[in-house]
Parts: sequence; C-alpha cells; structure tokens
Amino acid sequence: MSDTVKYLLEEDRLPRDWYNIVADLPRPPEPVLHPATLQPVGPQDLEPLFPMALIQQEVSAERSIEIPEPVRDVYRHWRPSPLYRARRLERALDTPAKIFYEYEGVSPAGSHKPNTAVAQAFYNKEAGVKRLTTETGAGQWGSALAFAGAVFGLDVRVYMVKVSFEQKPYRKALMEAWGAECVASPSIETAAGRQILAEHPNSPGSLGIAISEAVEVAAKDADTKYSLGSVLNHVLLHQTVIGQEAMAQLAMAGDYPDIIVGCTGGGSNFAGIAFPFIGAGLRGGPKPRVIACEPAACPSLTRGKYAYDFGDTGHLTPLVKMHTLGSAFVPPGFHAGGLRYHGMAPLVSLLQELGLIESRALTQNSCFEAGIQFARAEGILPAPEANHAVRVTIEEALRCKAEGVRRTILFNLCGHGHFDMQAYIDYRSGMLAEHAYDESELRTALASLPKIAAE
Repeated sequence: MSDTVKYLLEEDRLPRDWYNIVADLPRPPEPVLHPATLQPVGPQDLEPLFPMALIQQEVSAERSIEIPEPVRDVYRHWRPSPLYRARRLERALDTPAKIFYEYEGVSPAGSHKPNTAVAQAFYNKEAGVKRLTTETGAGQWGSALAFAGAVFGLDVRVYMVKVSFEQKPYRKALMEAWGAECVASPSIETAAGRQILAEHPNSPGSLGIAISEAVEVAAKDADTKYSLGSVLNHVLLHQTVIGQEAMAQLAMAGDYPDIIVGCTGGGSNFAGIAFPFIGAGLRGGPKPRVIACEPAACPSLTRGKYAYDFGDTGHLTPLVKMHTLGSAFVPPGFHAGGLRYHGMAPLVSLLQELGLIESRALTQNSCFEAGIQFARAEGILPAPEANHAVRVTIEEALRCKAEGVRRTILFNLCGHGHFDMQAYIDYRSGMLAEHAYDESELRTALASLPKIAAE
C-alpha cells in the first residue's frame, strides 16, 4: 500500500452531496429560539442574516443535499484533499497503530474553511447579496471567506479577534490581498464593540464579541448578509466532504478507522471528518471511537453546561442549545485562536449528550510539543488548532503500544501553521505561557445563562 492514498482529480472522485447527520440521529436537535420571544424561530426570523437557501439547509432533515456544480467547480482547485499514512510518525512512536490523516492545508487558504466559505458565498451571490460580514479568530475563516468573496465577486468585511489580529499580521495581509477589509475586534465601528471597550478598554476580544459586531452590521444593511465559519448546522454540513472523501480513500486502502480524532472550537472541522463515519455507525455500520479535542483554557465540552445560550456576547443572535461556558465568557489569549469560542456546535453537543463522542481538554504547551514531533516526522507544521488533534492521536498511538493492540487512527489535519510562526518561536524559546481561565469569571458567565422554561 502506498504511503499516500490520493484521489485522481476526476469528475466522479468529488462528492456530489453533503451529508446531513440530522437524518440519522435518534432524536432531533433542539429548536433554535428567537432572542426576544424565546420561541422557535421561523425562516423569516433568519432572513436578515442569511439567504433562504442556507436557512433551508439549516433546518433540513434530508440525509443528502446536492452540492451545486459551481461550488464543486471551485472545490476542484484542491479537492479531493490527500489522505496520508503517517508511517514515519508510527516508526518514531514505535507503535503498532496505523495513523492516517486527511490534510486540509492544501486549500488556497491553508485550512478546511473554504469548504463552507465557497458554498456560503455562492448562495449569497445567487440571492443578490452584495457584501458579507463575518468574524474570525486565528484568521483561517476570515481568509477563507475573503478567498470565496473574490471568487464570486462579493465584498467581505472581517472582524478579527484583537489578540489574534495582533499575533497574526500575515493573516490580515492575506485577507486584504483577496480584497477583504479586516478590523480588530472589539472595534469602535459598532455599538457592540463600543460597549465592550467602554467596560474593558484592554479587552483581547473573543469570537463571541466579533460575532456581535458582524451581525450588527449585517442586520442594518439590506445588501449585506452575515456569514459564519462554524457552529451552525449548514456550516457543519458543508464540511462533510472531508469525511466522505476520507471514507472512500480508506476503502481504497482496505482500511477503516477504529479511532477518529478532531480538534474542536466551534465544531466545523471535527464534524467534517467525523459525521460521515458516525452516521454510517448509526445506520448499522462500524462504530469507531470518536474523540473531540479542545483547549483546556476554553473547555466548552468538558466544562461547559448543556443549555440554551446566545452565540454572541452582545445577545444579537438566536439562542441554540449547546455546551457553553456562557456568552459573557472571554477566554484567555492562547495561540489556538480558532478554538477560543464559548460554545460548541449544537449538533456536536448533542452527539456528546447521546454518548456518541468523547471529549478531551489539552494544555497549550503539550499540543505544541506534539506539533513539533509531528513536523519532524511528517514534514508538515500543523496550525495551533490542529496540534490538539495531533496530541490526542499520539496519546492513542502510545496507548496502542502499551496495550500491544493494532488500531487504525484517523485524524483531521485541518490546516498548516505557516501563518503561526510566532507561536512556534514562543514555544521554542520557552515563552509560551499556559493561560488558565478565571474560575470566578466562568461561574459568573454560567450563572447568567438565559432562563428557558423548557429546560
């Protein structure tokens, strides 16, 4: 078997449909609630933010949703993405485990994010939208939407979490190269940003704050819609091309995973790699262990409460039931900026409640240690977010060694770390601090969760 199992870029090698796990769940997700009435939202409630095609996908229970040909045509620039067998890492660990990774760093933006950015830009363009607003943490999502906006001729305005804006200037430069505007959040441009700055002048920002700013701008302009890079059902849906390709590629290699690993912040790349396999298990197929890896400094799955909460700090978004640390919670400024979100995707949260996935929280330095070990074995330097999946993969491979058992492990290498070199410099120089969240702030944020009678 070859070290690299890669599809040829042919018409029939690219998925024709996105997979919707809602169709196979033993119970449906909880309804989305209107922030003012606390009643289930209807399509008209979401229209100020999203085009109708995406709203329909958000509430769909159909197992397969056809990928439009213009979207598939853009996907062909980098998809199918390669599946690699990590033989050198296996030898370095002296493990009987077989380790595979789907590498999403081959996309133009260097991560998995264009899988949904391209789809969202397409549907907005079809609906006559002129401009998109969004938020971004580490900049992977902002870069992806900037790229997609350039492809479909849409203006893009990105509110980037301030701590990442300052840590990653090259991400801002990449967004601007594709024609997007990038603003440090919280900003003085919006009422939500000004309120945060009035209360916390030195706020490092958070994804919840940046979402509030982007939503506020979109809601005030009929020509503008909001675009989200994670959390919502339609975003996770678009990412399932990853798992579908991995499943077919592993079949070509005559293998199937015993363990699936993905990092989690909002849940999009985890869902992309895991949902097709979980769905196959729900329909009677093999049931691999599925492990969601999150930062110990922002542990929504391992420490959060499963409850209704706002998706943003300013309480402008609808309420969804998810594992949450509270919308007022501002995580410390660790380097995996894409994982600094107070909540977890409702579908990922529901899977944990159903006992279909495990979750594990990891410290920053241990993840960078794993990233360096992976780079020295495999030659690819992972993004800080992806290092969480690398860490757990190594832990599980060493567990196989200790138990003398050969298992197949699959993880999603969701992006490269070429824009994150300062983080690696800090790690190598011993300056990468472990940021612990404030327990009292977490208790306060959880205490302020909305009171929903249905719970």
